[in-house]
Amino acid sequence: MEKKVLITGATGVTGKHAIANLLKMNIPVRALVHRLDERSVALETQGVEVVEGDLSDFNKIGEVLKDIRAAYYLFPIQVPGIIESTAYFAQAALENGVEAIVNMSQVPARRTSVSHGSQNHWVAERVFDKFGVPVTHLKPTFFAEWLLYSIRSIKTQDALIYPFGDVAYAPITGDDQGRVIASILANPAPHAGKTYPLYGLEELTQYQIAEMVSEVIGRKITYKPVEIHEFEPILRTAMKGNDYFTQHILAVAQDCRDGYFSGTNSHVEDITGQKPMSMMDFIVKYKSALI
Repeated sequence: MEKKVLITGATGVTGKHAIANLLKMNIPVRALVHRLDERSVALETQGVEVVEGDLSDFNKIGEVLKDIRAAYYLFPIQVPGIIESTAYFAQAALENGVEAIVNMSQVPARRTSVSHGSQNHWVAERVFDKFGVPVTHLKPTFFAEWLLYSIRSIKTQDALIYPFGDVAYAPITGDDQGRVIASILANPAPHAGKTYPLYGLEELTQYQIAEMVSEVIGRKITYKPVEIHEFEPILRTAMKGNDYFTQHILAVAQDCRDGYFSGTNSHVEDITGQKPMSMMDFIVKYKSALI
């Protein structure tokens, strides 16, 4: 029987798209989900083996990695614990003969990061590197899906409210990341030991994104930049952010202003054979949710 590929964060922004692309390639998938719900049921109807579990449970990780050929590792940025979980995952992968790991990090992850989350991601990368299982690190810029977090302010205030100033960066969609993840898992050897910063099609400011939203939904949407400290109550209320997540987002907002999220490259197209989705196409795709 052909060994499966494991996708963690299977119902999330990147995991669900990775699974869809793997299934198109007829690659069998095991999905680790935090809880069973209608999303996990939808995966099962597609022929995916669904397992409920927690990435902080070493014994469970060992179980889900049995008979796995390659795995995608994603630890949620909303909570602490990534370094311990990464060690668990790396050790269990080693014990079970996993041939390759695709690790989701982030573009501002570095030793000197002010964000505890970003710094922990950098340490987690080093943990994977030391265990010996071939690993590929993905380091995306801000997701295009950040726009969907603004649905409430778009509908009630006709506004995007963010602390990113007027800095341009190239938002990348979960769909594009899913294609990258699936492509590497399907043929991991050429990507072993490599780190790929991932960017969308073009750099845009929030002012330009607001103009695009206005054009698509037929209503004037305005970008209202706020200072970083002014964004904290929005994180804690609208995004239900805890202390760890709030500290991370406020720190990376400064990183964005300092240019850490800016840039473009051709990694998405080189790996998948397809250019990233444009932000305009992304907005059109989610038009009904934004109106």
